[in-house]
Amino acid sequence: MKLAIIGTRGIPAQYGGFETLVEFLTKFLSEKMDITVFCSKENKWDSKTYNNSNLVFLPFNANGWQGIFYDSVSILKSYKKYDKILILGCANFVMPLMKKYKNKFILNIGGIEWQREKWGRFIPMFIKYSERICIANSNCLIADNEGIRDYLLKTYNRKSNIIEYGGDQAERVTITERYVNKHLFLTEEYILAVARIQPDNNIEMIIQSFNNIKKYKLVIIGNWNHSKYGKELRQRYQSMNTIILLDAIYDQEELNVIRSNTKLHLHGHSAGGTNPGLVEAMYLEMPIFCFDNVFNRYTTENRSMYFSTAEELHTMLMNVSDESLRTMAHNMKEIAERRYKWELIANKYYKNISEVSEVTQ
Repeated sequence: MKLAIIGTRGIPAQYGGFETLVEFLTKFLSEKMDITVFCSKENKWDSKTYNNSNLVFLPFNANGWQGIFYDSVSILKSYKKYDKILILGCANFVMPLMKKYKNKFILNIGGIEWQREKWGRFIPMFIKYSERICIANSNCLIADNEGIRDYLLKTYNRKSNIIEYGGDQAERVTITERYVNKHLFLTEEYILAVARIQPDNNIEMIIQSFNNIKKYKLVIIGNWNHSKYGKELRQRYQSMNTIILLDAIYDQEELNVIRSNTKLHLHGHSAGGTNPGLVEAMYLEMPIFCFDNVFNRYTTENRSMYFSTAEELHTMLMNVSDESLRTMAHNMKEIAERRYKWELIANKYYKNISEVSEVTQ
């Protein structure tokens, strides 16, 4: 079987959940099928193969307005050549023209992108339109979360198969002098949030919850300089002596050191499905406080603690016991071991891809 995967920056994975998904799909499935991954110009890999899979490079960015052309051209280059096409995300305008080949298309929409607060007034309308035409012209839908499955059923009357993300690439790392010299807070008790700095991740709510909390440092890792919102937020709060605002860290060992040794992980994401960062934190056996929505509750099986306001989070931080945190950490690890391993995830994709009926040409 010849499979094309489109919609990501490409592999090796250097950015985002979809890229990590493709990294592990190719790792576990390349011996079972002939896989080609379409890669954007942002991918700096200097070979046309990776994980025993073929790479096709296109001269577009995967995100922003170029992403529409990137995904569209990827489909135009693949719809006749490959038996199945796995589309990650809804950012193209050509699928209505491909009705004859609909049975080849397997779509994972990711999150509900048009609901994100970072967009302006008109972009959500186009994103929702693109979502609608992609869903209407795909044979098989994959949802990474029960909340996404329910959304697809309620909004489009389409059934989907739930396949989440893996988290077992995350590894516990002990603190060494090298990292203490770089991050002095590692010697203290600190609480951690790792997220893109955008409104729907509730970063300001998390910061405001730390008002008058002096026994912990709050460390937030994110892309502060990526947007006007992030720059303004950093300027507003960087002078608080209990808060440390770090730029995004792409060195996995350094990031895992910080994640492995925190007292508590805060997950403020409000849009989307199963968040890869949340799953990784669970696999690292970390206690987690989540923003209260259906996606986060499904991912953590209602065994985390949940907040909706800065005041609620503040109260939780002030009153939670160490024993409760240890129990929560154990529960998160148990769930992750049972549900969020990449080999399990890859085999679910293989089953779904293999069972999609062949197109009649």
